[in-house]
Amino acid sequence: MDLGHEQVDVQQLAELFKVLGDPTRIRIVRLLLNKEMCVSDIADTMGMGQSAISHQLRVLRQARLVTFRKEGKTAWYSLNDEHVVVLLKQGIEHVAHQ
Repeated sequence: MDLGHEQVDVQQLAELFKVLGDPTRIRIVRLLLNKEMCVSDIADTMGMGQSAISHQLRVLRQARLVTFRKEGKTAWYSLNDEHVVVLLKQGIEHVAHQ
């Protein structure tokens, strides 16, 4: 598959969409569209346990969809880059389009 001048690995692309195929991970990414958040804030907002959120964030990190920075003992998560923002917004627009 050729998008512009870059060769895209179909398997890597499938893995990316598999990661985004989980409703909990989509909800986390949507929250991070608005602002940087820590695990406890994400867990409280979603009504889930911190360990479950941490697991999902680890999956999102491995897929390079989110990144984090440490402030003391707190890890603050945000979307990795503008590509993730565009990908999610395009998906939302596609689903909303009738």
